[in-house]
Amino acid sequence: MHPAEGFELIIAMFLAVVGLHYLAHRLSLPPAAALIVGGGAIAFMPGLPGITIDPELVLVLFLPPLLMDGAWFTAIAPFRRHMVGILSLAVGAVFFTTAIVAVVTKLLLPALPWAACVALGAILSPPDAVSARAVLQRVRLPRRLSTLLEGESLLNDAAGLVLFRFAVAAVLTGGFSLGAAVGSFFLLVLGGIAVGAAIGAAWVLLLRRLGDDTLMIALTLLVCWSAYIAGELLHVSGVIAVVTAGLTCGWYQHVVFSASVRIRTVAFWQVLVFLLEAAVFTLIGLSLRGLSERVGDPAVVIDTMGLPVLVIVAAVIVARFIWIFGVDAIVAGLRRLGWLIARPLGGRAALVMSWAGMRGVVTLAVALSLPEQMPARDLMLVTAFVVILVTVLVQGTSLGWVIRRAAPREDPTSHPPLNLHAAEAAMFRAQLVAVEREAHDDAGRLIHPQLLRRYQARATAGQNFEGSAEELTAAITSHFDVIIAAVTAGRAELVRLHRAGEIDDETLHDLEHDLDLEELAATAAKG
Repeated sequence: MHPAEGFELIIAMFLAVVGLHYLAHRLSLPPAAALIVGGGAIAFMPGLPGITIDPELVLVLFLPPLLMDGAWFTAIAPFRRHMVGILSLAVGAVFFTTAIVAVVTKLLLPALPWAACVALGAILSPPDAVSARAVLQRVRLPRRLSTLLEGESLLNDAAGLVLFRFAVAAVLTGGFSLGAAVGSFFLLVLGGIAVGAAIGAAWVLLLRRLGDDTLMIALTLLVCWSAYIAGELLHVSGVIAVVTAGLTCGWYQHVVFSASVRIRTVAFWQVLVFLLEAAVFTLIGLSLRGLSERVGDPAVVIDTMGLPVLVIVAAVIVARFIWIFGVDAIVAGLRRLGWLIARPLGGRAALVMSWAGMRGVVTLAVALSLPEQMPARDLMLVTAFVVILVTVLVQGTSLGWVIRRAAPREDPTSHPPLNLHAAEAAMFRAQLVAVEREAHDDAGRLIHPQLLRRYQARATAGQNFEGSAEELTAAITSHFDVIIAAVTAGRAELVRLHRAGEIDDETLHDLEHDLDLEELAATAAKG
């Protein structure tokens, strides 16, 4: 394929992404499911050239920015508070699922070496960060469950990739040392943390000195790939390096970004992540053609691989249920004995967590990276693809229904000490103190009476309001609705004046920018 044709194909794919997203929205379908199905249909269009996916390129191109985006918006305090539960899922569940899949595969295919069975388990074990994000954006979960799932999706790829590499090395060399593997795992993780922290610290220092909005946004974009590539070059976990750098940048962006940089960065990242996530699911669908060409006639594949594949898929799903319900039962038992203060999830929350185990781009890329001499390579590829289809199309599509039926309860200990209105009141009081300090000149004369009255009114609005929190929210919403209506009217008048030739382009853009900022502030305050 000529490079120009490849670029044209990429543009056509993104146009198809927009159309499939719109169709999914109109039909109330999960976008991930529509993109995979649509990508699969596009792959078999007559005249379309074959698409070869480089697994290493997929990992380095897609994984770092998507992990960075998740880490950037991760709340540090809940993440640290639930770290034990996150590690139980990101490490414990991955290892347990790998073991279950390896045992089941060995029972089904006794001739297959144990190391190859473990490699297949490592491919299938980690739920995917992209798939989890795509589903979590469409459902509402209690705060604790969201933290656990988001934290798991950020960290579990590292465990799965390490297991996979050791298993493949064992197949190719015929040797394996458990002690060396455990030591290497901790070295990879700790090294990834160190690399990510160093790059995050460098980002903070550079941003304080750049002074240019465009350079700051560009540098922020490059952090994710820099962390991943540096981690891999230093032979530590690139995944952990990206997550650590993302957590660092997300923590410090509040003090190193100006309001304009933050607004532009968030807008830029939203579009970038949308395109990358959509491309991931579309590529999964497009890869179906290459897979079918490799393994041959679908009827023959079903006859020769159908039963083992279905049993392994079932083992992947059931293993997550066993781990989550088993760990929760142990936590509940230890709590009753007084040996543990952590609260168990409970049956409803455990059901939701167990069902939220979608696989995606990492499973596909790792499966495609299997060496040609790997025993049962075709079976592994087919199994990986079927696991992705089943978990995304079945579990991902039905997760919202499962959440509504299970109705998991919010953990009362997960709420922060201050609610939205209390935090807003504290912010207004701090603003009033600053305005009172600056509202008078050195002689004590009031020089900013209007500003002082404005901030006094904002600081005392909540105290003077008599009514419930719901009534206060309604009053605030109505207040900012009026502001937004005024902004809309002002913008319409500006456009009318411009169209009538009464103001020039520069005046239009300057005043429209002020209105845009006012509307953004009002919309954010409205919630």
